[in-house]
Amino acid sequence: MCRIAIIGMGALGVMYAQRFTETLGSAQVAVLADGERIKRYEKDGFFCNGKACEFTYRTPEQLKEAPELLIFAVKYRGLAAAIETVRDCVGENTLILSLLNGISSEEMLIEAFGEEKVVYCVAQKMDAQKSGNQARYVNMGELAVGELHGGMTPRVRRVREILDQAQIPCVLPEDMEQLMWSKLLCNTGVNQTTMIFEGCYEMVQRPGKERDLMIEAMKEVIAVARARGINLTERDMEEWMAVLDQLDPKGETSMRQDGRHRRKTEVELFSGTIRRLGREMGIATPVNDQYYRKIKEMEAEWS
Repeated sequence: MCRIAIIGMGALGVMYAQRFTETLGSAQVAVLADGERIKRYEKDGFFCNGKACEFTYRTPEQLKEAPELLIFAVKYRGLAAAIETVRDCVGENTLILSLLNGISSEEMLIEAFGEEKVVYCVAQKMDAQKSGNQARYVNMGELAVGELHGGMTPRVRRVREILDQAQIPCVLPEDMEQLMWSKLLCNTGVNQTTMIFEGCYEMVQRPGKERDLMIEAMKEVIAVARARGINLTERDMEEWMAVLDQLDPKGETSMRQDGRHRRKTEVELFSGTIRRLGREMGIATPVNDQYYRKIKEMEAEWS
């Protein structure tokens, strides 16, 4: 019986697939992909913190029954394709989590599978990174799960029970919408700053122009959020700064990893979102405007 299915073998996908496999057993966990991708996975394998991963790979057609929990761990640019890959393996009792950055992936998943399937999730406080088939992390962080406006429901309880069984840290925020914006605040600052200035976490852990610009980008997120009625404050920013200051100084954000490998980034989820919403609300976003232009220029050089 496959209880857990994961699509996407980036840093978080490998980290969580490994934890689920180790705690629940490989028979209960499937890494989903199309046939050609599975051939590459089986040829190269994956390693997590230096340990070979013993994953069970399946195409959606090979699943004998629908999974209890389906986890999307792809990049935003790959979400639409991932939805089509797994569309037919979502069953009546399947619940869905998205580990994607930003505030848009749940909307796409709800449109594809229905609101009753999607439990809101924020993956936070981890420092996982991946190079080739090697994933590494010091801090696993935690998954925050819940309904958009809070409340303990049977489906949230189910997800928490599964995560507890897999020994994956889990928290249940009272206000998921506020937390999703809070995580967007963090990512808009740290991901884009380390991308543009091509550095690790230590770059923004020390005083300097990089840290100052990161803070200004975050403040613009706060202004846009508050204009939309989201209770985001500078205290949220300060709490994230405290988290960032404790991460592995040599660790890299996901966007910095994309930049180092010359892959298209998730800039549309960060400054792209803040600029668009800022224009709608009449809020100036000069730092995010600058970040957006610079990252687009960097991406154009790789084409």
